[in-house]
Amino acid sequence: MDLRQLEILRAVADSGSFTSAGQQLHLSQSAVSRQILLLEEELNEQLFLRIGRQIRITPAGSTLLSLSRRLFEDIDQTRASILEHQQTVSGTIRLVGGMTVCLYVFPALLKEFRRDHPAVDVKVTATSTPRLIRQLRSGNADLGLVTLPVDDPNLITVPVMSEELLLVTAPQHPLARRRTIAPKDLIGQPFVLFETGSSTRRTIEAFFVKEQIAPKVVTETENVEIIKALVRIGMGVTIIPYQSVAREVRAGYLFCARIAGQQLVRETGWVHLRSNRVPRVVQEMMRTFEQVRPRLKLSPGGSRRVAPRRRRRSPSCPPGRDERCVLPGVG
Repeated sequence: MDLRQLEILRAVADSGSFTSAGQQLHLSQSAVSRQILLLEEELNEQLFLRIGRQIRITPAGSTLLSLSRRLFEDIDQTRASILEHQQTVSGTIRLVGGMTVCLYVFPALLKEFRRDHPAVDVKVTATSTPRLIRQLRSGNADLGLVTLPVDDPNLITVPVMSEELLLVTAPQHPLARRRTIAPKDLIGQPFVLFETGSSTRRTIEAFFVKEQIAPKVVTETENVEIIKALVRIGMGVTIIPYQSVAREVRAGYLFCARIAGQQLVRETGWVHLRSNRVPRVVQEMMRTFEQVRPRLKLSPGGSRRVAPRRRRRSPSCPPGRDERCVLPGVG
């Protein structure tokens, strides 16, 4: 059995005639009949029933026909993939993500991607998870970096990142002076949280339920920058991904810590429309992310408390007021 015989079998089945199959493949009718006969002898099964001038495929022939279709489809896809990789990546990719991803992941990712693929036009949309899922499902977006899980049979998800969620407060908050912070210490605290319905909010709410905490939510928003600004002025505390607050913590503008006995993480992954062949530009974006991921600040490391950068008092700063008098660039 070889590919040419399978091609002949498929042509006979599709055209319903040995003569038509021969014309399609530029073979004589006798050459077509000879190849089908050789297959039947090899398999010891009849592949076609000849009824007058008509033919009908047998169950054995149908099984072989299915194999033929799969093989030639794989060959076509492999050929297209090889040819595509020989060409410069170009075109447009429509990338979507949540606010945190767009602020803290996409800049580094797109800088690397544009360096390697300058001919690609990248369009970025920041939106909520339910909306970006609709965009991906409808084909209005090509690729999304989304908080998981995403349960949709029309979409493929590829987990790529685990982000640690930490308690964040203003540096002068009473909790910032504790050596450890237990779940019970959060009872009665006002919270500024991601909006209801988001995957991150569901992770946080599961923690509240587990620890029997009824949070007092004073504000909820999808914008992590608004959350940080409100926490910094003392409006409440929050639980957000470490990478979104790492810079402010190092500068001493915010405090963050793990909650004792807890491991709060959110899983993030690539999401794209289910297809037999993923476009090369999408594959290249996902590949570039693997190069960038080690540089992302997904966790503060092993310590339970995350200390701010050391401050140096300005010569004009009176004792006891170091927090207000910080020389830039000193860590």
